[in-house]
Amino acid sequence: MKKLTYLTITLIMFISCNQQPNKFPELTGAYLGQKLQGDSAVLFAPGIVSTGCSERDIVFTPDGNEIFFRRSIGLIYSTIFHTKKENGKWLEPEVFKYCTDARYKYLEPFITADGKKLFFVSNMPISGEEPGSYDIWVSEKNNKNEWGEPYNLGEPVNTGENDYFPTLTKDGVLYYTAMDTSLKEEFIYRSKFVNGKYTKPEKLNEKVNGGKARYNATIAYDESYIIVPMYGTSDSPNNTNYYILFRDENDHWSNPINLEKYLKSGGGWSITTSPDQKYLFFMSAKVSKNMVKMLSRDKINELHNHPQNGNPDIYWIKSDFIEDLRKQAEF
Repeated sequence: MKKLTYLTITLIMFISCNQQPNKFPELTGAYLGQKLQGDSAVLFAPGIVSTGCSERDIVFTPDGNEIFFRRSIGLIYSTIFHTKKENGKWLEPEVFKYCTDARYKYLEPFITADGKKLFFVSNMPISGEEPGSYDIWVSEKNNKNEWGEPYNLGEPVNTGENDYFPTLTKDGVLYYTAMDTSLKEEFIYRSKFVNGKYTKPEKLNEKVNGGKARYNATIAYDESYIIVPMYGTSDSPNNTNYYILFRDENDHWSNPINLEKYLKSGGGWSITTSPDQKYLFFMSAKVSKNMVKMLSRDKINELHNHPQNGNPDIYWIKSDFIEDLRKQAEF
C-alpha cells in the first residue's frame, strides 16, 4: 500500500508536465518518427519528450526500438521514462517499471552497445528504505526480451560516495563521474572490465578533467573520443560547455575543443550519442527566441507546459562535424 501511495504521488506530479493530447499521436519510424532537417540543433520530439518539464539523459537501444530518458520536477521528483515500438508504432512514454518509488531519484540511463544492459543512477538503498548515496545500477534483458530487476553494480565502482553518469565502450570499459575524497571534487574516472569484474577505477588526466568542474562525460563506443561538460574553462569562465577530446592508439587525449560553435546550447551538462553515432542528443535550458513580454496567469500556465521555458530540454544534431574536428585534434 505504501509503495502504491508513492507511485500515485509520482503520477500526479508528472501529469502537470504532460502536454500530450488525450489520444497519443500515431508515431512510426526511427527516433519517434522525428525528422532532423539541416545541420542545426533542434528540439527533439517536442510535446512528447521535450514537454516543459526538466528533461535530459536520453538513450536508445541499438535496434532503435526502445528509448529511455530522464524527466524531473524541481529537486524532489526525478525518474526515468521508457517507450518502445510495438507493431511498428511507438507507445506513449511511461515511467520505467523499476523507477516508480517516489522516495528515490532515478537518472542518467545508458544502454550498452549490445543492447543487453541498461545502466542508470539512483539513490535507492541496497537494503532498508532510507535513500542512500547515488550509485550505479544495472538492469539486464532476459531471454524473453524483458528488463530484469536492477542490481547494484557494487565495488570498486560504487564507493559510498555519489557516483554518476555511466557510459561504456563496446568492450565494456566504464566511464563515469566520482568523488575524489582527498580533494572533495568530482572527476571523470574509468574502470576496465576484466574477467567478469571491474578493475580499480582510474582518474583520467587533467585534459579530460579540465575546468573548475567537470561531469557527465560520454565516451564513444570505440573509445576514440569523449565529450565532457566542463565549467569554468579559460574560454568560457562562467558557463558549462561541451568539449570533445580525441584518444589516440597510445591512450593519449587531445586538447579539448569547445563544441558551442556547433551546438549553440547556451550551456548544458548532459550529452549522449545515437547508437550509430550519427547524432548527438544534448541538454540545453535555453529560452525560446520568442520571448514573453507581458506575464499573466494564462501565459504562465502556457509556458509551464511548453519546452524552451528555461527548464532543460533535449536537442539533437547531426554529428558529421566530429570527423572534421578529429583532423584538427592537437595532442
